[in-house]
Amino acid sequence: MAKIRQHDILPPSLPPLGINREQAAELVGISPSTFDRLVAAGLMPQPRQVTADRLVYDVSELAAAFRKIPHKGTDGVDAAPARSNPWDDA
Repeated sequence: MAKIRQHDILPPSLPPLGINREQAAELVGISPSTFDRLVAAGLMPQPRQVTADRLVYDVSELAAAFRKIPHKGTDGVDAAPARSNPWDDA
């Protein structure tokens, strides 16, 4: 019988708040080693230490850090705030 992992128990409508290193790298679309370099450079957040041997990355912090990385060919971050709605201008 397969062991059920904690994140498999949550319904799809309730995503996890914290994820491990490999999941964090996958979330932003990069390899774990590239993710480690971005964390070391301060471009991705440090993990939270929930127990002596368990590190967890905050999903909302990862999303915020990812949005601060400039687009290719630009110098700055996204022009529109993350909470803007393009339909407001329609």
